[in-house]
Amino acid sequence: MNGATRVLAFDFGASSGRAILATYDGEDFSYEEIHRFENVPHEVNGHLCWNFDVLRSEVQKGIDKAGAFDSIGFDTWGVDFGLLDENGALLADPVHYRDRRTDGMIEKALKTMRASELYGKTGTQLIFFNTLFQLMALKEQQPELLEKAKTLLFMPDLFAYTLSGVPACERSIASTSQLLDTETGDWCHDILEAFGLPERILLPPVKSGSITGVMHNGAKVIAVAGHDTQCASAAVPTHDPNVAFLSCGTWSLLGTELDRPILSQASMKLGLSNELGANGRVNYLKNIIGLWLIQESRRALRQKGEEYSYADLERLALQAEPFRCFIDPDAPEFAPPGDIPERVREFCRRTGQTPPQTVGEVMRCIYESLALKYRYAVEQLRDATGKRFSALHILGGGTKDRLLCQMSANSTGLPVVAGPVEATALGNIIIQLVALGKLGNIDAGRDLIAATETLKHYTPAETQQWNLAYETFQTILNKGVINNAVS
Repeated sequence: MNGATRVLAFDFGASSGRAILATYDGEDFSYEEIHRFENVPHEVNGHLCWNFDVLRSEVQKGIDKAGAFDSIGFDTWGVDFGLLDENGALLADPVHYRDRRTDGMIEKALKTMRASELYGKTGTQLIFFNTLFQLMALKEQQPELLEKAKTLLFMPDLFAYTLSGVPACERSIASTSQLLDTETGDWCHDILEAFGLPERILLPPVKSGSITGVMHNGAKVIAVAGHDTQCASAAVPTHDPNVAFLSCGTWSLLGTELDRPILSQASMKLGLSNELGANGRVNYLKNIIGLWLIQESRRALRQKGEEYSYADLERLALQAEPFRCFIDPDAPEFAPPGDIPERVREFCRRTGQTPPQTVGEVMRCIYESLALKYRYAVEQLRDATGKRFSALHILGGGTKDRLLCQMSANSTGLPVVAGPVEATALGNIIIQLVALGKLGNIDAGRDLIAATETLKHYTPAETQQWNLAYETFQTILNKGVINNAVS
């Protein structure tokens, strides 16, 4: 391909990362995974941390394998950050969002500012791991570290900084922090002042797709949509404003695009969040624990000497009796690592249900509960926005799970369009191509994805049985077990 553009996308998840190299010549588009690596946190001084030196070495391996390329971009999970000193050196490994240092911080925060005010200023769901609460914990537990800090960089910006030496703060990742005014796209000075947090460490946010620096090899460093959810949403292969999308990986983010944020108290009580997307629109989202439940169950079973592939777990779930019991995927006990199958049984005992016994029964419970929680979220989005959704687009790794895709169609009653599998990396790639002037805008990138990717379609079935199951699920909701929104 003479004159083709080559872009390198690094997509980091909570358990693994990969480098995707894409080539585009104005007509032909192709991409390949050139490097994959594990993302294994470690403990440092009693805290669960990301092993940044190891991750940075994996980035270099991906760069070395890529050869020549025109630009590079990074996307990661949200909220987490590193702190640089006055010489630009990383002060400590970034702390993992699952670390316990934020225990009790929401309660302390609400003594300073009401939940409705926090939400009204940021549009961000109050979740224990948000950057605001991490900084509160840092101020209380390690004030000397915060005092030494000159610059805060969110994870994707931190990786980019190590390549160009130019620090920058991308807007979509900043909108996960509970510190950004979603309406203005700037930091919320009232919150920083109220909580005594140093505004000096925060850089002015730049829009997604900004070229922030240049590598030694001449490749441009591009601040794509740093939050992986926003990269994934940029790859939704449609222009229909009335679709919902589900970015399905370790976490499930179910949302829809809006022109303006919804900052009402009703929205806050529903646990919905407003994030800024790569195209300048707002992604209105419900944050749901996703494939983590299956991933961690598999790990726990392996520790007991029981080895199952994901295909095995799906097959066993399909064979188990349907609709025997349900869990709240977002109940607090399911967030930390550990024995998820036993926690599923305990949840069922605690809520007056017959607990599942076999591996297949546990998996069936998890699958059905996820699909029903998706319906719950779709109905919340419908009520908050007034939209009548025409389809649910499932993006990312969850598209490979045919059982979950079909159950999602059955539960929501919406046709499901599954794909692309590599939505996050593809969103990263098209944002780079737009920044380089090779695509006109995000919509042109969506058209390219729709024309080149294979999408799978699932039609709702067994709707009567799923409607009855949802009534049972709502009974548990009405007990106050499942709805964990901050009021």
